[in-house]
Amino acid sequence: MIRAYKFLLRPTVGQQAALGEMLCDHCSLYNGALQERRDAYRHASKTSIKYAMQSAQLKGIRSFDPERQGRWSFSSQQATLRRLDRAFAAFFRRIKSGDTPGYPRFRGVNWFDTVDFPKDGDGCRWDSTPHDPVTRVRFQGVGHVKVNQHRPVVGKVKTVSVKREGRKWFVVLTAEQAQPEPLPKTGSTVGIDMGIANFLTDSGGEFVPNPRHGRKAAANLETAQQDLARFGRVRRDKRTKNHQRAVERVATLHRKVRRQRLDHAHKTALDLVRHHDCIAHEDLKIRNMSKTVAPKPDPETPGSFLPNGAAAKTGLNRSIQEAGWGVFLTILTSKAESAGREVIAVDSRNTSRQCPECGHTAKENRPTQEKFHCVLCGQSAHADTVGAINVLRAGLVRRNATRHSEKPPQHEGEESHSFHLGKDPGGECNRGR
Repeated sequence: MIRAYKFLLRPTVGQQAALGEMLCDHCSLYNGALQERRDAYRHASKTSIKYAMQSAQLKGIRSFDPERQGRWSFSSQQATLRRLDRAFAAFFRRIKSGDTPGYPRFRGVNWFDTVDFPKDGDGCRWDSTPHDPVTRVRFQGVGHVKVNQHRPVVGKVKTVSVKREGRKWFVVLTAEQAQPEPLPKTGSTVGIDMGIANFLTDSGGEFVPNPRHGRKAAANLETAQQDLARFGRVRRDKRTKNHQRAVERVATLHRKVRRQRLDHAHKTALDLVRHHDCIAHEDLKIRNMSKTVAPKPDPETPGSFLPNGAAAKTGLNRSIQEAGWGVFLTILTSKAESAGREVIAVDSRNTSRQCPECGHTAKENRPTQEKFHCVLCGQSAHADTVGAINVLRAGLVRRNATRHSEKPPQHEGEESHSFHLGKDPGGECNRGR
């Protein structure tokens, strides 16, 4: 399996300047290759230029401009051209699927922050001084840079990347290693229901609060953005250092919120993986859930529109994006794969409207956001808990169906599952928590 590592770099002043020049020159190469593709398509009878054609020109580019392009690794420049090629491939793929994608854009110096080295030893060398107690990574044209290695790297290093985040520099490694030993079996299964008021609710009735990191930082972020808007009103060539400091302040706050959100997602996913063998979750279509409301033209008054609840939907979309469900589910799937756990995605429709006791499904079963009350049998519970129970039931049905399709049918009475509110539908679901 492939695992990624990210370490903080400690470059000197000269090395930091060299790293900045490397990003700037790779950005120029990216923009030049993009301009060539645009010109060829517009002026040369819609001719398409591929990666192989542009990669063959690298030798001439390096000899023509040895000061800027010839000093850097040839492989890293090829990786930059592949990066552009992937952008165009994604652009045409989205067109074929019926989406409305944006055309690949030119990158400013501040928007091009990563240089990739496809192979350790080709233009870069991880742990270039193994006998030195300080870990260093060597980049062609930069030198040996100190690394703050806070944990050991297991396996063979395959690729190396250097990344800039604000005023800090990081090295990102991918290492190939053997599949780790799975965690011991716990005999527990759980279903989770993602939400906004609570980040998630499990089928045992436990709640994980939503930290709302973005809302907590909203006041500081609003002040920083107001300062940025005030300093940014002048012409670009007359902006002062106050404008640059305001830009860095806004970016720093956004990075802090991002790190907090990732930290919460990692810890929550790790807790689930450690305590449960099988985890069922809703197959959420987050992009569709966070779409903007379509306007409603007023047929009686041309040019005017009827109320469509756009303000409320905008707040809901912001809350969905702040919760970071997609990031969490990606992390959960990755950790479960490493630990030998099973993750099952099930259809999310009517999971909070179906009664686990009698199976009756109706919109009236959920009179409020939090309350569930079955109009047929009278069963009452928290709506998120009901959703988690139904998700677990659907996940176990899917898992059993998959196993039965792969193995001979079992005898009657070998395995059965019952679902009752107030009982743990996953057996010993939360005994270790």
